[in-house]
Amino acid sequence: MRYRITSILAASCLLAPIAVAQDGWTGEGAFSAGYTTGNTETADLGLSLKLNRKSGFWTYSGEAAADYGETDSVETKNRYFLAGEVDRQIGDKLFAFGRTSYEKDEFSGFDSRLFVGGGLGYLILEGEPTNWSVQGGPGIKIDEVRATTTLVNGAPVTTPATTEESFAFVGKSEFAHAFNDAVSLTNTTDFIYAQESTQIGNVLALTAALTDKFSARFSIDVRHDTNPPPGFEATDTATRISLVYGFGG
Repeated sequence: MRYRITSILAASCLLAPIAVAQDGWTGEGAFSAGYTTGNTETADLGLSLKLNRKSGFWTYSGEAAADYGETDSVETKNRYFLAGEVDRQIGDKLFAFGRTSYEKDEFSGFDSRLFVGGGLGYLILEGEPTNWSVQGGPGIKIDEVRATTTLVNGAPVTTPATTEESFAFVGKSEFAHAFNDAVSLTNTTDFIYAQESTQIGNVLALTAALTDKFSARFSIDVRHDTNPPPGFEATDTATRISLVYGFGG
């Protein structure tokens, strides 16, 4: 499992210079150190990459993130996340989008989670110093739930692995405010609603520019599942300090 996560991390590092080479691509890469509570309590390291490209009425964006941690030489965190989105402007503030995301977390009780869907979005605020957009729409959610064993009245009870496919609804809010040329605050809230379980995430981040390309970032990431598998916590919280490199533009 360690080799798989290492491959994801290496791929993230290699994608950044490729993106810069492509005309019109902008984005950022970040290296982070953090502490996670919830299903595991561990210090961890992470890499992330965000890409964005605009072409006329179309906007293409992608995201990759990977986190790995150990406690006393024992793996306690191994998660990666991939997402891609295509937006089409259909008015001054209205846009349509298609989105897919994939998550694999060794310590969440879910072997993997996949979402494919789309809908409409709206730019509530646009320009300096504040930007705010919201979006939402229907889709399909597929959860691969791993087998779990818990004690019931002192006896082990095994819940078999299952695949849960369901109609879902995705929603997202992205807020950003620049206090000045060097310091900004962002808050991103997203959720995927389904009858079996609903995933809710929120990332609050404060970013301060160090140079033209490098920034320092402090963030709090909260993820909540309304119906986790037996024996798992519903909420994970990660506090991170990151060094961010911006490219393109």
